[in-house]
Amino acid sequence: MASEAVRVLSALDEIAPADWDALLSPRSTPFLRHAWLHALERSGCASSRNSWSPRHLALYRRGKLIAAAPAYLRDDSDGDFGRDWDLASAASRAHLAYYPKLTVSVPFTPCSGERILVAPGEDRSACVARIVEAARDLCAREGWPTFQVLFPEGTAELESAGMAARVSFQFHWRNDRYRSMDDFLARFNSKRRHMLKREMSAAAAQGISIRTVRGEELARDWKKWARAAHALHRSTVDKLMWGRRWLNESFYLLAFEKMPDAVEVVAAEREGKLVAGAFNVASGERLYGRYWGCFEEHPFLHFNVCYYHSIADCIARGVQVFEGGAGGEHKLPRGFLPALTHSAHLFLDPRLDRAVRDHLRGETEARKESVARYVAQSPIFKAEAR
Repeated sequence: MASEAVRVLSALDEIAPADWDALLSPRSTPFLRHAWLHALERSGCASSRNSWSPRHLALYRRGKLIAAAPAYLRDDSDGDFGRDWDLASAASRAHLAYYPKLTVSVPFTPCSGERILVAPGEDRSACVARIVEAARDLCAREGWPTFQVLFPEGTAELESAGMAARVSFQFHWRNDRYRSMDDFLARFNSKRRHMLKREMSAAAAQGISIRTVRGEELARDWKKWARAAHALHRSTVDKLMWGRRWLNESFYLLAFEKMPDAVEVVAAEREGKLVAGAFNVASGERLYGRYWGCFEEHPFLHFNVCYYHSIADCIARGVQVFEGGAGGEHKLPRGFLPALTHSAHLFLDPRLDRAVRDHLRGETEARKESVARYVAQSPIFKAEAR
């Protein structure tokens, strides 16, 4: 419609926070709030210097914002967790351009959720189609060969708009109406249950207490906890050869100041001193584990800070899902289950687009089979089958 237009914005500041947040729905994650995205930009974390050049897509009707997507121009794939290096490598071998790519995503955040926000009462499918069409046109004008949407909650609307779907998976903990931690542990066989209890008891034997700092306590001294979260994060990445300081202290200070209702710190303390901790983000029904760090090394401290404490906390508070991050298989024996994640892809070169679509059909089946195998191997189901 002539009254509608998609604008490409080079900074989130070009949209008033109230206008952006009016697009949020009850299922929106905290990562799509204006405050979170703005903190990433204002701190310099999501900036052209770090290969995150904002190119946000905003759909207006008669001057009113009715849909929007956080979008960034990227010349690599570090930090977006799309794990598309295989596609980029294949394109390179075929002498086809892959970068730069226009990416709809939340920087450094492999958590599924809405990626295209649509105002209440609007035709969501039509708005998504308009955003995808505008992204395609922008890529064509600028000569960008790739457009992708990472970690949307689903891909049906994006596929209807002409994009190709890709699946992967993470490991999430789900609250199966547990009334206590004992209820959860009862799902395991006796050998596995003994192992978990031994790991869970290690912190107390080490003289370490673990608690979650949130709400009023965090808001009263948000600068202290923001700096602690950053120091913990930095303590981890600086130990890793491949570690990247994607988030700086300025980001943490902005996020803790503007979103004290959504950020949390799991604090592991001994004699009043912080020795380890985790930075989490929470919504009403989900807890998102983001980063952890430690100033002292102790056996099983990572599991206690990052998993067991938060599982017990989710049970006590009735939180339905705990997403422990993008990593690995070590979560499976501790009661986490595989959960599909999604992305959607579009390539302006028809040769690459066709080849990727052919590849993804076979890959999708293989990855779904992997998820089925992981589910079958889950100790919480094996114990019940005995």
